[in-house]
Formats: sequence, structure tokens, C-alpha cells
Amino acid sequence: MSTYAEDIYNNLAEQILHGKLRPGQRLDEQSLAATFNVSRTPVREALKELATRGLIDFVPRRGAIVTQISLDQLADMLDAECEIEALCARLASQKMNALEKSMLQGLYEQGKDAAQRGDQTAYWAINRSFHELIGRGAHNETLAGLMQDLRTRLAPFRQAQPLAHGERLNRSRDDHGAVVRAIVAGDPEAAYTVMRDHNARLAAGVLQLLRSHHDSQARQPEFMPTP
Repeated sequence: MSTYAEDIYNNLAEQILHGKLRPGQRLDEQSLAATFNVSRTPVREALKELATRGLIDFVPRRGAIVTQISLDQLADMLDAECEIEALCARLASQKMNALEKSMLQGLYEQGKDAAQRGDQTAYWAINRSFHELIGRGAHNETLAGLMQDLRTRLAPFRQAQPLAHGERLNRSRDDHGAVVRAIVAGDPEAAYTVMRDHNARLAAGVLQLLRSHHDSQARQPEFMPTP
């Protein structure tokens, strides 16, 4: 990609991953070109890369839209992420070296401080680094790649979490503490269990909220023109 295209890609990817661009939202080439003050060529390059990463789809007569996933597909992907990341945590407890464990402990402490301050932006940036380090700490490139791909594709849907922001941060912080203790102690079964429970709780909340929204939309009466 050109430098312009890479900058546009990074900007749009961040907006998708942080929920600023929602699933189903259309990305118009001309509008994006005007926004970034570039021609449409780098915009097209950026959109193609987003599609390659599974973050957008090209839909006939609609163009580029932020990826939408059916509830059944989403449930499958969330379940797969739970198992794959739990397996990464298990392997990390067995394969992480002392430096990696120290780095993980440091990220947990940074996240703990951010949660206590109520700094959501800082916390979720640290959260991403925390999970990425566990993936790398498994020392299995295939599993780490699968885990990262799933986390990237599911990131927009994680924004639909039903807990209040403060409660989300505190719950996540407590779960991370349990994960760190298990990995540092070299306890593979505990690491697997606490990581799976951490992600399963999130997955259940996301699916519950989205199903409720889907049901409420389905119950809305269709518009009938006045005769």
C-alpha cells in the first residue's frame, strides 16, 4: 500500500475496532476521499486491505460496508475465540519465560491503575497489549495468528457490552489478575479455565444484548401508508 493508503487504512481500522464505525455502516469512497483530502485511489487501496482483514465487505449496489455477521455466525466465532485464547493462556503458562511473565504482570498493573482512574481509553489500549502478549507467549504462531484474527474481526461487536463502563473495567481487571496469577504460577489448567471464563462471560453478554436488540427490531410494526 502507498503511504496515504496505509494512513487511511489505519484510521478506518481503528474506528471500526473501537466501534466508531458500526457493523452495517456504509463507507463511501468519495466521502472518504474528501475527508482525508486525497484522490479515490488510496481510499480504494485502504478499503481492499480492510476487506482482506475481514473488517469490511463489498456488497453489490451498496459498496463497502463494515462487516455484518449473523447472530449464529457471531456465536460460533465467539465460542472459537474462547477456546483458542484459553488454549493460548494454557500454553503461555508453560512456555512464557521470566521476562514475558514480568511484562504481563506489568501490563496488569498498568491496567489496574487505569481502571482505578476510570481511564477507559488507556485501559482498553493496555487490554489489547495484554491479550496480544498472551498470544505471543504461547509460542505457537498458528494459534497466535488465529487468536489475533478472531479478536480483530470481533472487536466491533465487543463494543456492544451490556455493563456500565466502570463495571466493565473492574470486571476485566479482576479477570486479568486471575489470568496473570495462573500463568505466573505455571498452572496450565487454571490459566485455561480463567481465560475461557473471562471471554465466555463477555461473549454471553454481547450475544444477550444483540439478541435483545434483534428481537425488539423484529417486534416493531411495519409502516403502513395512510389510505
